[in-house]
Amino acid sequence: MQDLTNTQYVKIDVEPETGAKIVLSAVYEALTEKGYNPVNQIVGYIMSGDPTYITSHKNARSLIMKVERDELVEEMLREYIKNSHWEEKKD
Repeated sequence: MQDLTNTQYVKIDVEPETGAKIVLSAVYEALTEKGYNPVNQIVGYIMSGDPTYITSHKNARSLIMKVERDELVEEMLREYIKNSHWEEKKD
């Protein structure tokens, strides 16, 4: 049985310009060009794992499948936190 009294700690190495960031940008652009709502489509893909949520335009479907879905979520959360000014101030 697991000890549920302690919090698990996950250390994620900070990478310069991650592959996930580049892929999300390219996929966002391809979905927009094809007239799709990129937020809805990317969320659909992340939640279901079904690559048909992503257009094959500009090779976007192949690109997004090269990145683990949890990496996509991590990148989006990292950017959200950064843009929401939630980051801890370092002394």
